[in-house]
Amino acid sequence: MEFTPRSLTQRTVDLELASQDQIDRFWGEIRSSEITLEEVKNLLLRKGILTNFQLDRMLTGERLGFFYGHYKVLYMIGAGTFARVFRAVHRETGRIVAIKVLRRRHRDQLADVEQFLREGRMGLQLRHPNIVTIFEIENDPRAPYLVMEFVEGETLREILKIRHKFGPLDSLKLVQDICAGLDFAAQKGISHRDLKLSNVLVHSSGRCKLVDFGLAALADVSSPEAIADCPSARAIDYAALERGTSVRKGDVRSDIYFVGVIFYNVVSGKQALVDTRDRLQRLSVTRFQDFPPLNTIEPGLPDSIYAICNKALEFDPEKRYQTPGQMLSDIQAAIRDFDKKEVASTDPLHRVNQVNEEEAKEGQGKTLMVVESKQELQDILREKLKKRGYKVLIYGDPERALSKFSPDESPPADCLVLCAPDLGNLALSAFNQFTEQEHTKNIPVVMLVDPKQQHIIRGAKTSPRHVLLPMPLKVRELRQALVRLIVPTTSNL
Repeated sequence: MEFTPRSLTQRTVDLELASQDQIDRFWGEIRSSEITLEEVKNLLLRKGILTNFQLDRMLTGERLGFFYGHYKVLYMIGAGTFARVFRAVHRETGRIVAIKVLRRRHRDQLADVEQFLREGRMGLQLRHPNIVTIFEIENDPRAPYLVMEFVEGETLREILKIRHKFGPLDSLKLVQDICAGLDFAAQKGISHRDLKLSNVLVHSSGRCKLVDFGLAALADVSSPEAIADCPSARAIDYAALERGTSVRKGDVRSDIYFVGVIFYNVVSGKQALVDTRDRLQRLSVTRFQDFPPLNTIEPGLPDSIYAICNKALEFDPEKRYQTPGQMLSDIQAAIRDFDKKEVASTDPLHRVNQVNEEEAKEGQGKTLMVVESKQELQDILREKLKKRGYKVLIYGDPERALSKFSPDESPPADCLVLCAPDLGNLALSAFNQFTEQEHTKNIPVVMLVDPKQQHIIRGAKTSPRHVLLPMPLKVRELRQALVRLIVPTTSNL
């Protein structure tokens, strides 16, 4: 459909995406009568009257999918083969929620609709800090949907694409949250049956929340063909494990095995289960037994981590943890051991002096070049890194920063730090240029990137010396990366 500037704004009123008063004010603020359609679209987006999602649907002539009940859709935050998830706002109260909508191809399949609604009914019983809350279930014949808690953060899968792995203590805390949620559900007789990285949401505060309880609960394990036809890929893994270990469908010990799979992944950066798209190959029982022991691929971890992960990954369910609560207790004990080791002395003054000396030594003799356009983040990075002994050079323009690295002179810094959230493609271009140039390719570079900047993550030419770190920034993680990248270089000189 062809729009004019006026007809486009009128369509926003017709679809109830904006009030007539808003559009009248919009036109009242435009002084020029010679305004193009492209300019109107940009203004509607800039003023927050429309989102990109809403505008794109309008331009294709869509009239549905803008509202679910009292909730106005803002944009899509996730899509799978079974459902799509949108961020939405209640048109009266302004409450932000997530709306999970069954995809069109499944709406005529009674079993799929029931499976979707069953997830919602399960979720209504699960009110826990480590489980995403479901507020409402709507069996709308046009499009069944669930109204859920909106989690400000990313999936564990998306974060691992950038971080690759977590440190031992952070890994324990992640798995602690997962087990706490599973333990609460298990006490109500509910197992998850679809545990995977993308079903663990990590809030911006660091807390993990489980989502998609019961999505695989109707998997048919009567035959290999039936298993291969499961709508959820993880349902096949669960069904294959259950058949191979002769346990009933929904046995909570199967959830524990897949907690072990997640633990193995986050602490090592490697997958325990061989990944394959061939659904029938997923039925092979050997997938659940033949993988390298954690201590061989990630040596040097605390013994408690090896013990917990190995016990969760026992193929024999009788040797596994029998409940999530048992695993949770061991994880909490391991975290307490970490906390004890953090206390190096009972003398507070001695401890303060020791920390100050360590701070000053960490970056001594090393220079960092930080490229960031926001003054506030510049100040934070300068203060935190200088406290650790680094000399910090700050630039707001990536091109100007790279020009300081001349092939005919000694490099001005031991490491380059680029901040992509504001600089966007300029940071990506600088990152890749730095990794390719002959005179800079051996100098470490760190790019801080928002997990939502998927085009930057996919386009970055990473290596062991050229790495990405997720925002929001934890200075401790940046420091750990700098020590890992810079110290080996200087020790070999």
